[in-house]
This record gives sequence, structure tokens and C-alpha cells, in this order.
Amino acid sequence: MLQFAVKTHTGLVRAHNEDAVEVNADYKIAVLADGMGGYNAGEVASGIATSVFTATLELHLQQLKKKRGPQGSKSLQRLMVDAVIQANTYILEAARVQPQFSGMGTTLVAALFHHDRVVLAHIGDSRAYRFRQGGLLQLTRDHSQLQEQIDAGLVSPEWARFAPNKNLITRALGVTTQIDVEINDYPSENGDIYLLCSDGLSDMLSSEQMLGILKNNAADLDRLSDSLIEAANNNGGRDNISVILAKIESGKPAPAGFWDRCGTWMRSLLH
Repeated sequence: MLQFAVKTHTGLVRAHNEDAVEVNADYKIAVLADGMGGYNAGEVASGIATSVFTATLELHLQQLKKKRGPQGSKSLQRLMVDAVIQANTYILEAARVQPQFSGMGTTLVAALFHHDRVVLAHIGDSRAYRFRQGGLLQLTRDHSQLQEQIDAGLVSPEWARFAPNKNLITRALGVTTQIDVEINDYPSENGDIYLLCSDGLSDMLSSEQMLGILKNNAADLDRLSDSLIEAANNNGGRDNISVILAKIESGKPAPAGFWDRCGTWMRSLLH
């Protein structure tokens, strides 16, 4: 069993929300994107990323099931990477046909849950965490200038939250046709809670603060998501805040068609 909760909030400073979140419980997919760019282009990029990624992965998983193909970790990782590449292609095409969207981009973090594994793909500084048996572990490493400085020993992790360059990312969708997706998979256990979030949460809350909120609200994912967003806003709410929570607990409706969903995005951009 897999239980989801999804919440997004504009925060207290930004005029509109450029984050996008999507979950498909049937295929056990969760994806979150944090857009950037002028003329509301950030929300266009993040919306395309989540929609196209989910639709592409759904299609691949359907085909894999029909062919009774191998569903091991490596094959699922390849499907995840292909879905990210497809999302990148759609973002670049949207920017090409609509000049006002030129320069838009987005981060992306996504999870695919399969049996006793979770496959994670990410690009940028949106994060994935795992809460297990009272401990919180960050599973992704930011693709950012600040993370490179931390890795080089130039900045301490304790000071990093206050660094002026913490939002300068080194990888994003929508920048170039060649993208470098980081992908990993991990064994999952009963009771695990996985948290995907935009930097509007991780910039406002320390890992210790997140851990305290998780410990106090782990039994109710909806309350937990509300509590995380409320705490981020109480600490300043300087950016959009989005969270996806997935908890492992020990007749599907037909999913929307791939081309219908992706075509809707492209038609909205062209008119």
C-alpha cells in the first residue's frame, strides 16, 4: 500500500506559484517541479515538466506491462530518464514557438515506487528525503553552485542555509538538449515516508525542524503536509512551497491518454 498527500502554496512573498506537482497513485508516480523564467514562464515550464514526465512514464509502464518485459531497477531507471528527456524536449519546443517563454526552465524531482524499491530522478535543487524509524535522510544532492562549494570544502553545511548564492542551480530542464539526470534507487521499508519538496521548504526549514514536524505528524499525511508548509511560512515564506508525501504501508481506472494530455499543453501554448 502507498498513501500520498500533495500540497503547494504560493508563500508569503511571491505573487504567483511557479511550482507544479503531480501524483499518479495507480502507477505510483510522484513528480515535483520548481519553475523559473519571466512572463509567468516558470509556471509554464514546471507544468509541462510534471505533465509530460508523468504521461510519458505512464505510457512506458503500460507498454512494459503488456510486453511482460523486465521490471528490474535498471530498466525502470531508463524509463525515468527517458521521461525526463521527453519533458525537456517539450519545454524547449514551447520556448521555441512562443518567444515570450524563451529562457524558461525548471527543476524536477520524481519518484517511482515499485515493489520494495523507490527510483528517484532529479535535476536542480528540488529535493527528496526519507523518514525512517525516527530519522531523516536527504536522498538527493542539490545541483547548485553552493553544493559544489560545500563539496570543495569552501562552505560549511551549517552556514550554507544563509549563503547568498544558494539558489544558483547548475542543472535544469529547458536550458539545453543535453541534460544530465541524476538517478538512483533505494530499498523501501514498511512505514517509510518519502518527502519531495521545492526549495521553498528546504530553504526555510532546517533538517532538524523538518524532522521534528515529521515525528509529530507521521500518522496523518494531510496534517503533516499542512504543518510543513505552515512552518515554512512562519519562517518567512520567501518562495513557493510544495510538498509531496508518500508513505509505505504493508480495479485501476484507465489513465489519461498520453497524446491527449501532452497535446493539451502544446495547444494552450500555441494559442
